[in-house]
Amino acid sequence: MLSIALIACNSKQPKLEDECIYSPSKTQFAFWSNIAEKMEVLLYEYDKTGLVFDYDCEPYKTVALKKGKDNFWRATVKGDLNHKYYTVRSFQNGEWSKESPGIFAKAVSINGQQAAIIDINKTNPLGWDKDVRPEMPDMTDIVVYETHLRDFTMSPNSGIIYKGKFLGLTEEDTETVDGLSSGIAHLKELGITHLQILPFFDFGSIDETKVANAKANVNSQYNWGYDPVNYNVPDGSYSSDPYNPSVRIRELKTMVQSLHKAGIRVVMDVVYNHTYDALGCALGRVVPQYFYRMNEDGTYANGSGCGNETASDHAMMRQFMVESVCYWAREYHIDGFRFDLMGIHDQETMNAIRAALDEIDPTILTYGEGWAAMSPAYPYDKLAMKQWTYKMPRVGAFSDDIRNALIGSPFDHERGFASGNAACKEALMRGLIACPEWSGEPMQHVSYITCHDNYCLRDRIEVSAANETEDTKIRMNMLAQTAVLVSQGMSFIYGGEELFRTKMGIDNSYQSPDSINTISWTNKQKYNYLFEYYQQMIAIRRAHKGFRLGSAELVKKHCEFMPTDNEHLIIYRIKDLEGIDFAKSLVVLLNGGAEPATVEVPEADYTVLAHDGEANNNLGLGVIHAKSVVVEPYSATILAEYVLTEAE
Repeated sequence: MLSIALIACNSKQPKLEDECIYSPSKTQFAFWSNIAEKMEVLLYEYDKTGLVFDYDCEPYKTVALKKGKDNFWRATVKGDLNHKYYTVRSFQNGEWSKESPGIFAKAVSINGQQAAIIDINKTNPLGWDKDVRPEMPDMTDIVVYETHLRDFTMSPNSGIIYKGKFLGLTEEDTETVDGLSSGIAHLKELGITHLQILPFFDFGSIDETKVANAKANVNSQYNWGYDPVNYNVPDGSYSSDPYNPSVRIRELKTMVQSLHKAGIRVVMDVVYNHTYDALGCALGRVVPQYFYRMNEDGTYANGSGCGNETASDHAMMRQFMVESVCYWAREYHIDGFRFDLMGIHDQETMNAIRAALDEIDPTILTYGEGWAAMSPAYPYDKLAMKQWTYKMPRVGAFSDDIRNALIGSPFDHERGFASGNAACKEALMRGLIACPEWSGEPMQHVSYITCHDNYCLRDRIEVSAANETEDTKIRMNMLAQTAVLVSQGMSFIYGGEELFRTKMGIDNSYQSPDSINTISWTNKQKYNYLFEYYQQMIAIRRAHKGFRLGSAELVKKHCEFMPTDNEHLIIYRIKDLEGIDFAKSLVVLLNGGAEPATVEVPEADYTVLAHDGEANNNLGLGVIHAKSVVVEPYSATILAEYVLTEAE
């Protein structure tokens, strides 16, 4: 196993993350501003009664900061400031800015209005110094599973005690009311390698004062969390005590540690492309406008569709992003980062992030959405858009190509290949070999069919194939996910698809209640055969290197599509695998039509790994000698031609 490397990102530049350095004898402050005329830190008492900070409170001390030639404003306050709060403000254009917790606060008051001074080393759970990232001998092994903390833990049938909390993903051996595994045990049983969790940094849309107690969290507020306030602090709504600045930090670390013990890496969903409120957030208070892209008329550019877009191309915003991901990787042992609307960021910044993380651990994942919501205010050919993925080595992008090919575009109700649309065949074939025209290398192609955005898979099939039977819809689900798991790209599964989840037809459930978003664990009993199919398909993928060759050169050499006159059929063959796989060849037959299809294959002895909604990685479903195979409607057949020794 690989130990967590607690090293800093190399930089001769003073660090933004050193805003507040605590020791029992003194606390050092350093804030960056290139436009301030004066700056000062305001110190507040820690209110042990748990009252919410109010700006009408008076600071017990105000400390003037001194500007250095590097535009960092510094001061040292002697004495033990542990459990004090602070804010910073700047004087410019004849007035003081609003108080801010600073752009790199590491601990905050409830709802994040003040920064807290704590000894962060005392937030480490027992054994944290021995925490290690689960083994990742080959990056092509990766199977990512996306979820939201509340979605995964809130169901009354989950058997999880700490519902909606970081601690909900620390409980081992939890079971559904039917006695089936749930929580971490479910993830281990499924076989995924990485858990991607929707934003858990401090975000603005949940009032932390209204969060109910940890074990019976019936708080009606729900949000995905794509509205950043403090980028480098866990959100208090997932804490058992949001009033105590240290608790959320300790509990998040405990969650990461528990997942690591279970052999699962943690991917953090990060949203550096915009902030909750440009004027009210820390980035906009102390240094107005610098961290954002501005239009010529002085308004905020809006490539995010959320009212503002950040300026990753500005030197200090780039430095902030690099330092931020490095901080999460070091302090919280985070194993990967999914970048929301990555297409708003520039390529140079994404490459700088990748290089900095490589110094910590090159197995840390980086991937994101290679698009923007609207047009960013930056040259298009320099942005981290999907089509330029090959310019950002080892940074991945979600493939809407394979998504749309399999189930249709989320912007209409048309069917995809997996639900009967033969027009999507060619696009799916490109997706199966990881769209080499833009991906550079296969692992930069994130193969997926659904995520938190838009309809979940069951609902997407429902809107395009409403008149089909439930059995047919489940077959479409299986077929689509099979294509993802045999594609050469990195596999990504939206949490709950293995349980045939529904969000009641809501396609944008970002603030819908738990009744819409929660995964129902009773589905595991009802659709256990679907879960077992996903489980076996993941095992088949991980067992066969042929499905994850790992380089564009090898994909070009070993992958081929055999001709067929059937417009609903794809014959995908991975050949000449001696020395790569323990199979000589693999043949994947995908039938996206409503009728059975007879398919000619190279004559050989085959072990059937999957057929007609069943899959078995261990022994297969049987051994056949065949030169033709019947593939059932809306299903996949997978054949492995093994190399037999003389003894066998």
